[in-house]
Amino acid sequence: MSDQKRLFLVDAYALIFRGYYAFIKNPRINSKGEDTSAIMGFMNSLLDVIKRERPDHLAVCFDKGGSADRVEMYEAYKANRDETPEGIKTAVPHIHNILKAMHIPIIEKEGYEADDIIGTLSRQAETEGYKVFMVTPDKDFAQLVTDNIFMYKPVFGGGYETWGIPEVQKKFEVEKPEQVIDFLGMMGDSSDNIPGLPGVGEKTAKKFINQFGSMEGLLANTDQLKGKMKEKVEANGELGMLSKELARIMLDVPVSFDAKDFELDHPDIDKVKEIFQELEFRRLTENFIKTFNGNGEATPATAKTNTTENKPTPKKPQSAGAGQFSLFGGDSNDTVEETNQFTRKTAETTSHFYQSVASGMATKLFIKNLLNQSSVCFDTETTSINPLEAELVGIAFSWEAGKGFYVPFPENKDEAQSLIEEFRPFFESENIEKIGQNLKYDIKVLAKYNIDVRGKLFDTMLAHYLINPDMRHNMDVLAKTYLNYTPISITELIGKKGKNQLSMREVPIDKQTEYAVEDADITLQLKEHFEKELGEANTQKLFNDIEIPLLRVLASMELEGINLDKEFLGSLSEQLNNDIVNLEKSIYDAAGEEFNIASPKQLGIILFEKMKLVDKPKKTKTGQYSTAEDVLSYLAKDHEIIKNILDYRGLSKLKSTYVDALPEQVNPQTHRVHTDYMQTVAATGRLSSNNPNLQNIPIRTERGRQVRKAFVPRNEDYTLLAADYSQIELRIIAALSEEETMIEAFKNGEDIHASTASKVFNVPLTEVTREQRSNAKTVNFGIIYGVSAFGLSNQTNLTRSESKELIDTYYATYPKLRDYIQDQVDFARDNGYVQTVLGRRRYLKDINSRNAVVRGAAERNAVNAPIQGSAADIIKIAMIRIHEKLQEGHFKSKMLLQVHDELVFDIFKPELEEMKNLIKSEMENAYKLKVPLDVELDIGDNWLEAH
Repeated sequence: MSDQKRLFLVDAYALIFRGYYAFIKNPRINSKGEDTSAIMGFMNSLLDVIKRERPDHLAVCFDKGGSADRVEMYEAYKANRDETPEGIKTAVPHIHNILKAMHIPIIEKEGYEADDIIGTLSRQAETEGYKVFMVTPDKDFAQLVTDNIFMYKPVFGGGYETWGIPEVQKKFEVEKPEQVIDFLGMMGDSSDNIPGLPGVGEKTAKKFINQFGSMEGLLANTDQLKGKMKEKVEANGELGMLSKELARIMLDVPVSFDAKDFELDHPDIDKVKEIFQELEFRRLTENFIKTFNGNGEATPATAKTNTTENKPTPKKPQSAGAGQFSLFGGDSNDTVEETNQFTRKTAETTSHFYQSVASGMATKLFIKNLLNQSSVCFDTETTSINPLEAELVGIAFSWEAGKGFYVPFPENKDEAQSLIEEFRPFFESENIEKIGQNLKYDIKVLAKYNIDVRGKLFDTMLAHYLINPDMRHNMDVLAKTYLNYTPISITELIGKKGKNQLSMREVPIDKQTEYAVEDADITLQLKEHFEKELGEANTQKLFNDIEIPLLRVLASMELEGINLDKEFLGSLSEQLNNDIVNLEKSIYDAAGEEFNIASPKQLGIILFEKMKLVDKPKKTKTGQYSTAEDVLSYLAKDHEIIKNILDYRGLSKLKSTYVDALPEQVNPQTHRVHTDYMQTVAATGRLSSNNPNLQNIPIRTERGRQVRKAFVPRNEDYTLLAADYSQIELRIIAALSEEETMIEAFKNGEDIHASTASKVFNVPLTEVTREQRSNAKTVNFGIIYGVSAFGLSNQTNLTRSESKELIDTYYATYPKLRDYIQDQVDFARDNGYVQTVLGRRRYLKDINSRNAVVRGAAERNAVNAPIQGSAADIIKIAMIRIHEKLQEGHFKSKMLLQVHDELVFDIFKPELEEMKNLIKSEMENAYKLKVPLDVELDIGDNWLEAH
């Protein structure tokens, strides 16, 4: 290694912005509500540079006040840039304090950009014999590269590239780096609002540089150009020269390189730790201490990167803080899926032992070993993502990090069944914990082979959902985020979708083994992370007692499916088609011409230009008239054509989404519809129904309700029963707020909306009008969602002032309700989350935002989430208990559907009375509140009758 001293100059804002946007999908929010993403991202990069390179000298350069000279040259310079995000503005003072505590010089000069400061210092240091490394992702710095000045460029996915003269020559196709100025001047730069030469892009700029050498050379030889390009260049010569000057990095900023001041000094460890503690950076504190060896001395890099090559240094797996990344103490892991600051590990770079198990004696010996384990991760490989159609291709097992085994399955069904029978003792053992990612899928696949997965379960997808409900939960994301590991992509094995995509069976066994066992191995490692974090977030009980047992319940319901009357839907489709045709005719008659009603552009022109229904119609960002539902709904009461258009849209969607689509989703083997319930989608804890979505079937319109008529019992020996919680969310908010007036109304079995109307409008209960009750109902439910006077006036016939008066009166009538709402908001501000009666947390990263609109949305969630989430938790408890009773009693009746606060059952008629009592009892006693829970039961020959 050369003895030549090395100076690293860090482009502060480039790395701050990069760090901030690296965490943009999962911002790091601490318990004070501060967005610390930019600070963490910047510090990760800075510490990484120090660990990798152990520089002799280092400084961090900041912009201050923008470039006065460039703005003077060209007023529009950088004028197109969006306002700096609040999270970056608030981060900079903290970063300054950290750098001061680390004794790292901060270089800034009023009226100059960091580019110019770095350019000036680079040249000064070079003359004093230093090698200089400009730490920045900004390509503009390439113009400064010399034999002793390099770009040290962070790259996507981790690691760094060092650009010397050869790299710049190759990248920009120039002879010497200073020609990059001409290149940038010719093509312009939209991010800095540098205009460039009209019509000249990257390819043309490189051609001109190659042909003419410089901007001046181009302008002096325009006779060699042809056609429009010649005209454009000749007409914009001055603009080109201006652009070149704007792109040129200045080398004469009034700053000085002082070698002594720039030495990488001993940081004030205690001061830095104090700042990190204030910001709630746990992992970053550990990273910092390791970097400086706990005593201020930089720790030697374990795998130092040569400064002229890109040799990434692997980073150890890190644990993520519980909850949504340090809302209550930890700062989570320091890596993210989108733009990791470090080099990720892969199967190629990580030592591992993955082995396929041969048939016969090898399998028997393997199973013997398997049965001696206390906890095993397994992962099925199949022929389809639909578990009802999937056939086993293989099963991977892992019980030690970095090790695992793969058992391939024969294609012959009898042979596959024979092999899985050998594994029955493992799967049905009550003493071996089974770990997996999305275990519901594996349970359903194995159920087809008559295998019941018993014993304790740990599902990493569900665990992460409780730890960080707002993030994605697929294994690739979790591996990258928590283990700094990029798993083998499925497309590497089978290719992308299309006719050339392979089946997993067609993939060679060695590749199947590597892919499948890696999944099991990574899932096993994730389990160790998440188990600890569930404890830190106090959600271990919720995980073990609710989400995991519910997984089995949902698997059973999904496998059961529900019967569908396809003939009825065919008849309904014809009726809807007739209704749609009649609506089309009415709309065309009113418009005076035919047009595409489904085209927002054509519809907008008809309504707002031809018919002029409003004076100042609302427009979209693209300048088109807005025909969104909220816009049209406001006009519907005054214009028949608008009402017809909304009806047309509703019926068209109903027909395509449900009436015509549902028969196509009947399983050909079971002849039933099997929805898939997702536990990890809604942050509130509610279940989500997919393929088909049975929770969004419209019930407020007559035609929408008709769709439910198509869901029928399995045969004439059965009937459908629907059990619905009555006003559960209102009961929960009454109980949690301890509002006695509401509690008494519920205890007395009163109509809560009439009771509210009686009190708010100050009339006897018997004299409450239908309109008063309706308005009270709107407020009752609206309170949960933070309804405003404006919102209430839109939902009722009340004016805005009448709405405000009604809300004020409502709160005066129920003062404890208002106190509860404020308490919830205050708790969220202090803790960064709110929680349900069972401790399910909803993290609210924007609760302390300075943006009033953003903060208001978070405040509404602070009130709504515990109510909606508690209702979801309660019905989950009921589902688990009912399922257990159905199994224990060996009933023929089955639980089929869950739709928000409603459960639907296929009841064997001789069991009807017993089932009514059982269902009502378990649902009403699922959780004890200060308000009694009430369940309404109905039966029928179809879902509509039973609802």
